[in-house]
Amino acid sequence: MGVTHHGRTHRLDLADPTLREWTAEVLHSSADDGIVLDRSAFYPGGGGQPPDHGVLLWQGVQTRIAGTRKADDLYLLPVEGDPLPPVGTQVTGAVEDDRRTKLMRTHSGLHVLCGVVFRDFGALVTGGSMEPAEARMDFNLPEVPPDFKARLEELVNAEVSADRKVVTKVLARDEALALPDIIRTQSNLIPADEQEIRIVDIIGLDTQADGGTHVASTAQIGRLTVVKVESKGKANRRVRIRLTD
Repeated sequence: MGVTHHGRTHRLDLADPTLREWTAEVLHSSADDGIVLDRSAFYPGGGGQPPDHGVLLWQGVQTRIAGTRKADDLYLLPVEGDPLPPVGTQVTGAVEDDRRTKLMRTHSGLHVLCGVVFRDFGALVTGGSMEPAEARMDFNLPEVPPDFKARLEELVNAEVSADRKVVTKVLARDEALALPDIIRTQSNLIPADEQEIRIVDIIGLDTQADGGTHVASTAQIGRLTVVKVESKGKANRRVRIRLTD
């Protein structure tokens, strides 16, 4: 495994998160475990970001893709009952654009939130999840000021409006882990055998190890609303956000 491949599949999604259509060859096709392509731009899920949906088009036929399964290979999971392309078939893959774009904006929005909370309140992440256009993130924040929700929304949207560049790069493990504050979670979630680490850097705000898809600048996130701040035990606060543009 690596940051550019999963098993036999060359992952196009990380090199170009704007790619929505491509051609590929079917390497494996089974109703039991799914479809393996030699090239795929479907984000397979991970790091809190759900997998992409989309279709495979082949010989005038459409196979809908509703999820993925990661094993030794990257398996695309078709909608039950849809026809399967035979091994060796040339297919055109297409990612569902609205879902992916909202997930990219949401994921980058969470990184802005994380960067602001770490910078201004000194808190690390204890959990999180996202769906298209909405998400939640948990922080080790025992206490917050009375105006925390409104203040946080103002700070987050100031960073969105700042139009900070969002860049990705791949570093050797030792080089990546030497970066200050690269781990923003309470525990290091990077597998011990991972020798190359993908970094997502919101220039001037937040640098993290991350395997997801992101927008190119914070302005592309659009306005964020802090919907709710909840207490989750004496030392944790859950912040819920939503895209509003």
